[in-house]
Amino acid sequence: MKNIKLLLMAAVLVWAQQVFGQSQSKTEKMNNKDHYTFELSDKVTRQKVTFKNRYGITLSGDLYLPKTVGNQQLRALAISGPFGAVKEQSSGLYANQMAERGFVVVAFDPSYTGESSGEPRNIASSDINTEDFSAAVDFLGLQKNVDRNKIGIIGICGFGGFALNATAVDKRVKAVATTSLYDIPRVNSKDYYDKLTLEERTERLEKAGQQRWKDAETGIAAPGLAPLPEKLKGDEPQFVKEYFDYYKTSRGFHERSVNSNGAWASNNVFSLMNMPILSYLKEISPRPMLLIAGEKAHSRYMSEDIYKMAAEPRELMIIPNAVHVDLYDKVDVIPFDKLETFFINNLK
Repeated sequence: MKNIKLLLMAAVLVWAQQVFGQSQSKTEKMNNKDHYTFELSDKVTRQKVTFKNRYGITLSGDLYLPKTVGNQQLRALAISGPFGAVKEQSSGLYANQMAERGFVVVAFDPSYTGESSGEPRNIASSDINTEDFSAAVDFLGLQKNVDRNKIGIIGICGFGGFALNATAVDKRVKAVATTSLYDIPRVNSKDYYDKLTLEERTERLEKAGQQRWKDAETGIAAPGLAPLPEKLKGDEPQFVKEYFDYYKTSRGFHERSVNSNGAWASNNVFSLMNMPILSYLKEISPRPMLLIAGEKAHSRYMSEDIYKMAAEPRELMIIPNAVHVDLYDKVDVIPFDKLETFFINNLK
C-alpha cells in the first residue's frame, strides 16, 4: 500500500511539473526577446547577419541555409513583414520553410524596428522600407553560395506593398510574391476601402502637425496609439480580434514586435500619408508577380486591386476560408509548395 501511495505521489509530481512547467515556459517564451515563434527545421541552419542600406542604417537579419548547400550557387530570397513584426515571427517562419526547399533566404528587421538600427525607434517610411529590400538583395548577391541572377523577394502584409515597390525599381529582383498584402501608404492616407474624406484627412494632418510642435519641444518622437489593446472587450472588429490572436498571445507574441509590445511613432503619418508607392507597378513586368490572399481576409481587396493594375505576367491566388493572419504562420494554409514552384520556375 505504501508503495502504491508513493507511486501516486510521483505521478502527481510529474503531472504538476508538466502542466506548470509548460505554463511557465510559455510565459518565459513570450517575454524572451531572443525566442522565435516557430521551430527551426532540422534540415536548415540559421545565423545572425547584418548589412547596411544606402541610408547607412544597419539591418539585422537571419540567414537561413539548407544543410545540403555544399558548394552550389543557389536561388535566393529576401523576406520581410508583416508591418510591425520582427524576423523572429512570420518572415522567419517563411524563411525556414523556403530554406528547407533549397533556397538561401534572409529574413530581416526593417529599419528603425526590431534589432535593426535607426533612431528614433518605430518609424516607417515609404522610401526607406522599399530600400530595405534592395539592401537585402545587395547582401544576398555577395554570398558565395548565391547566384545573384536568381534572387526574388517575398513581402508579407504591409511589406507586400514595399516588396512590389522595390521590385519595380530594382531590376535585379527577378520575381516577387506577396501574401496578405497591405499597401500601407494607401491605408494610412485613405483608410480602409478608401473611405477617408478630405475633411477627415485634413483633420488628421492638422493634429499631426500640432504633435510635431510638441516633439520639437521635447526632442522626442512621441509614440502613437498602440496598434492593439492589451485586452479585448469583445466589440472589436473581427480582423482586430484576429490580429490580437496572433500578436498578443503565445502564438506570435514577440517582445520586440511593434504590434505585440509597442506603438509606431505618431509622426509616421508624414511619410505614409503623403508618399504613395506602386506608381510604377506596371514596370515589374516582364518579371512575374504572385499575389496570395485569404478568401475571408479583410485585406483581400488590396491584392485584387493590385492584380487589376499590374501588367502580365501576374497571378492571383485566393486561399479558401483563410483570413489575413492565417497566412502569417499556419503552415498547412500558406501555399509553400506554390511559392516553391513559382520561384523555381522564375529564378532561372
